[in-house]
Amino acid sequence: MKKGVLILFVISLGLYGCGPYSKSAVKVGAPGTKAPAMPHAYRIAPGDKLSVKLFYNPDLNQDVRVQPDGTISLMLVNEVKAAGLTTEELRKTLTKDYGKYLQQPNLTVVVIQSAGNRIFVGGEVRKPSMELLTGPTTVLDAIDMAGGFSPTARTDDVIVLRRGANNKPFEIALNAEKAMKGADLSQNIYLQPYDMVIVPRSHIANVDQWVQQYIGSTIGVFGNAFLFYYYMNPGGIP
Repeated sequence: MKKGVLILFVISLGLYGCGPYSKSAVKVGAPGTKAPAMPHAYRIAPGDKLSVKLFYNPDLNQDVRVQPDGTISLMLVNEVKAAGLTTEELRKTLTKDYGKYLQQPNLTVVVIQSAGNRIFVGGEVRKPSMELLTGPTTVLDAIDMAGGFSPTARTDDVIVLRRGANNKPFEIALNAEKAMKGADLSQNIYLQPYDMVIVPRSHIANVDQWVQQYIGSTIGVFGNAFLFYYYMNPGGIP
């Protein structure tokens, strides 16, 4: 319990500067603010469901869920570390492991259900939500998934909270209004897994009001577990 409270306190500090008076947010172009249009090879996360099929030994075929500790349990080879690997890396590992028992351990690994690669969109949007990244997604794409800006949104000062080195959150300040008008498309950055897009309310008087409105409502809607897991566990939802 104490650990959970401490982590939420750290997250609150990260969001404390959000809004029109944020002094800690970095501008677009700073290190860590730009993600590639296409994600790198997908890396398996806890909670993912995998299909492991052996071409010449179909009796060993299994659909398995990656456990919270990152392992999968398979017949013959038992516990195998899967989280953090690409499907090709896991295929090579399993080929070697099964090769100890089988003459032709030809196999394939497919992610049939992903629990990772999610983002959160909150604040002054019509439907605050958690979304799955299924392809290249920009800030405006994510806001559109959440029903678009609410009438009270401040579109010129959107914040993206991103996990940096050692999972430490940092803020990116974006002028979504310029992006929407085509004046500065660089403001519409691509999102990375576990990003939080926060749209502040227009004409907020002070940061204390921001914290009360958005930290409180976010915890109320999505629960402490979401904030705890998404920002302190790079693996995803178990």
